[in-house]
Amino acid sequence: MSDKITISAQFSLHPQLANDCFELAELPLCKLLLCNDTAYPWFILVPKVNDIAEIYQLDWQQQQQLQNESSLLSELLMQIFEGDKMNVAALGNVVEQLHVHHVVRYKSDVCWPKPIWGQQPLTPYSDDELVNLKEKLLPKLSTILTSL
Repeated sequence: MSDKITISAQFSLHPQLANDCFELAELPLCKLLLCNDTAYPWFILVPKVNDIAEIYQLDWQQQQQLQNESSLLSELLMQIFEGDKMNVAALGNVVEQLHVHHVVRYKSDVCWPKPIWGQQPLTPYSDDELVNLKEKLLPKLSTILTSL
């Protein structure tokens, strides 16, 4: 068995994810996206494997790598954004391409304790807000990427 994680050579991101998110980084298995909504620190991991809708459809090594990337991202986000709860979910009811949401939640947020989906319109990032978020996250993420 090879230790190399297999990804699709011609991977394509679902158009809705591409439209609603900013691409932040390439992890060994996943693209890391930021949902364009300032209401929550909302990040999405998308395994770079075509025609996958469910985690069980990934091969064993990909499943393990997704778990590793998700856990490391969750821990980093909670450290940076000091949330009350980390919501991690792979719904796929609207966008069938496998993607895993990582949303830092606060007891003070507008939807607490309800789920965030469909509760309110997205509030896009300004250019300055996006730059500030990247400056806060990407240096710490690049340090963690060396351990993946």
